[in-house]
Amino acid sequence: MPLPLSVFSFQPLALALPSAMSTDVSAAAAAMATATKVALLSAGVFFMVGLLTGVWKYLAIRRSAEAQAPVYVDVAHRAALLYSFAALLLARFTELSPFSDAVTLLATLAPLAFFAFAITTYVIHGVLRDTDNQLERPHRLGRHVLPPVVIAAFMWMLIIAEIGGFAVLFAGVCMTLF
Repeated sequence: MPLPLSVFSFQPLALALPSAMSTDVSAAAAAMATATKVALLSAGVFFMVGLLTGVWKYLAIRRSAEAQAPVYVDVAHRAALLYSFAALLLARFTELSPFSDAVTLLATLAPLAFFAFAITTYVIHGVLRDTDNQLERPHRLGRHVLPPVVIAAFMWMLIIAEIGGFAVLFAGVCMTLF
């Protein structure tokens, strides 16, 4: 029996969903914890940045005689894609957190903020093409040299925020599962 032509018509998702299902999706989004929403939105932003930096990387490769993009264009692209999936992991862990909304949100925001800071730093170095190793001394940012203490402080804050935030969420998941 041939399929009816209507099977092949394309409708916007909102029109294709039965009204009860649309209400269920809206209710689920409304009931979702703030930490989960923030992590999911971050995943989307990071993934989009990864896709856009991928275009930037491709165009740089096309223009390069060596067929290579600047180091930090490549790093920004890869990091954004990686962090998008890390943000999805954090989102799932927030759903299993037994801690208060405030603790869960703080534990989620800490690594997400430093993921964003890292990507931003990579993009800046990619635009400026000022280094191929941001941790090499002297620490360059365009024509400026940053004091080593600034880089060291940033790196230690990043380490504490990313590991600490995830450790809280992971401990919560372990408490929930066991």
